[in-house]
Amino acid sequence: MESKAILKYARIAPRKVRRVTTLVKGKTAGDAMINLGLLPHRGSKIVAKVLRSAMANAEQKKVADPESMKIKSVLVDQGPTMKRMSPRAMGRADVIRKRTSHITVVLEE
Repeated sequence: MESKAILKYARIAPRKVRRVTTLVKGKTAGDAMINLGLLPHRGSKIVAKVLRSAMANAEQKKVADPESMKIKSVLVDQGPTMKRMSPRAMGRADVIRKRTSHITVVLEE
């Protein structure tokens, strides 16, 4: 049986989160939490939060021991982009794109 957790509109670019998710796919949830705690990237804290939520969902459903469940998939989709203007010289302006992510973690027995 599966357990799933979704985080939407996370204020971090999908590219930066995907760098972390490739390291934890296919591992057990307990090992992944240890690995994510040791990584220096900001995305690792966000993915760890979603993984903790998926483990709590598994515990609530009484599916299996959350620590021993394997990570079936970690999906990182692009959310909406906020656009901001940055003033430049001679009356010009640059567009700053503040990207968001939708992160989905699926655990299986």
